Amino acid sequence: MTITLMLTREQENALQALVTAGRFPTIEAAISFAVDHFSPPDLTDLSWAKPYIDEAHASLERGEGVPAGEVFAEVDARLKHRGA
Repeated sequence: MTITLMLTREQENALQALVTAGRFPTIEAAISFAVDHFSPPDLTDLSWAKPYIDEAHASLERGEGVPAGEVFAEVDARLKHRGA
């Protein structure tokens, strides 16, 4: 498929600078890279977080957690100290 894009002069200059610097062989390659690598990730797939959640649960079961009230109190104390 072919798509025609309208770039601003600044965008074109920035892309040409990347080509001139040898980062990409062509402006088209730079745009392809941007589309492939700067697309938003699939935010519905959180499988990567499972090991972190499992470790957090294990940590809490070992009694390593800090109650939220203590955390908030410490943050409040530090903020008051900074503002003094």
